[in-house]
Amino acid sequence: MERTKGYSKYRNDDEDRLSPWPFQFVLFDGWGMGIEYNEPNGHTDMLKDQLKIDAARKKAGGVCLTCKTPYAPELKERSRVDYFSKPYDEVWKEIPEKHREMGVVCADCHDPKTMDLRINRWTLIEALKAIGKDPDKLTRQELRSLVCAQCHVTYSIPKDRDNKSIGLLFPWKNGKWGNITIEAVIKQIKDENLREWKHKVTDQKIGHIRHPEFELFASPGSVHWAAGVACADCHMPYERVGKEKISSHRWESPLKKNMKACMQCHNQSPEWLKEQVLNIQDRVNHMFTKAGYSVARAALMVEAAEKNPRSDKTLIKKAKEIYEEAYYRNTWIGAENSMGFHNPPEALRVLGDALDQGRQAEMLAREAILKTGASPPEIDMARIDAIVAERYKTKDGKTGFKPVVKRKAALLTQK
Repeated sequence: MERTKGYSKYRNDDEDRLSPWPFQFVLFDGWGMGIEYNEPNGHTDMLKDQLKIDAARKKAGGVCLTCKTPYAPELKERSRVDYFSKPYDEVWKEIPEKHREMGVVCADCHDPKTMDLRINRWTLIEALKAIGKDPDKLTRQELRSLVCAQCHVTYSIPKDRDNKSIGLLFPWKNGKWGNITIEAVIKQIKDENLREWKHKVTDQKIGHIRHPEFELFASPGSVHWAAGVACADCHMPYERVGKEKISSHRWESPLKKNMKACMQCHNQSPEWLKEQVLNIQDRVNHMFTKAGYSVARAALMVEAAEKNPRSDKTLIKKAKEIYEEAYYRNTWIGAENSMGFHNPPEALRVLGDALDQGRQAEMLAREAILKTGASPPEIDMARIDAIVAERYKTKDGKTGFKPVVKRKAALLTQK
């Protein structure tokens, strides 16, 4: 995997993914994602990346290795529930020593005997069955996306009464093939109480959304999915090796190779194609910024209401319920790795709802304060940035908010 800087406005290898959008520190306060969250260095280094991040990111236990090591299925089969609940380092040390830094390998996607594409992770097999898709009757083109969907999806980690991990699942059962929406995922999180951590700012347990690339790409509004395009068509374009035609195994953004993958189907220039990508991403980033600050504003207003002992508890409870909905939607797009390009209409729909729900939650918390005769705090984007700089500023240059990192939260109206 080649290390590449500057290929994208929004995603670059090994970059901080928190500081460029400061509002995320408010949203992730109380959880490892809010301490250190970096752009990965590619599939082959994915376990190395995990080993070097702050220990707070590995508190869930051995379950964190599920997408990082090819030994995950074997470890899970051998240890059962202990695989999920035992401390990360204990499970990691069960990997053969010479392979303890090894990332993705051929067997993750290919049958070792025939080299045919195959699904290796139990999580995806279970999820496909939950939506009525037979994992034994998949076309080759479907597999060219689904081998990626073994990891490029959101997932939840069920907990026991002591908050120890007891499993890992894709919360898809309320969706269907080609339509796994954020609403379907939220319903399962709530119905099964898949809430994994406590948000310090609003003082409530919530779940989380992780990199839902497949779900966003395969939902209504995705022109590429509707046209029958697979993940591999864009991220593993065909190339010639001698007389053979094979899929590239660099697994990278088309932006890194001057839009070569796009030009397999599109006859415009690479410059024109890249401009279209950036136009989409700029507009999604505009909405991600607006929605993110709206949700952060709601969280801080709930925090202010909670500090007033005379605040209306019913209003605060309602504000928290709506905040949770907004949080999942904003994170659905923030955690997804294309800045909305995989499905622009759906990305903008989801962010529009997050923006609206953030405002609703803020208004309810504001009302709870006003009913006491007190004045709610004035919270705008600048005030949130100031709170982040004071409350979450890095102490070690590695974790927390780093003011020297280039800001990417931006509105198109700003020059």
